[in-house]
Amino acid sequence: MTNEFRVTVNGEQRSFEAGTTLLGVVKALELAPERVAVEYNRAIVKRELWNATELTPESEIEIVMFVGGG
Repeated sequence: MTNEFRVTVNGEQRSFEAGTTLLGVVKALELAPERVAVEYNRAIVKRELWNATELTPESEIEIVMFVGGG
């Protein structure tokens, strides 16, 4: 038996260990936390709650990057 389960991240199925948090997902994808917004199961999650929000099987995550420009 494995401790992994699948979630959807930006439309793609990915596997994560049980206990992985939203912050863990952002880091696993090598994204800068200060440059992204995260929606978890159709609700925006404040950055200060990412480390306390654990994934559940079949979760849906959307990550949007902020891009600067002029």
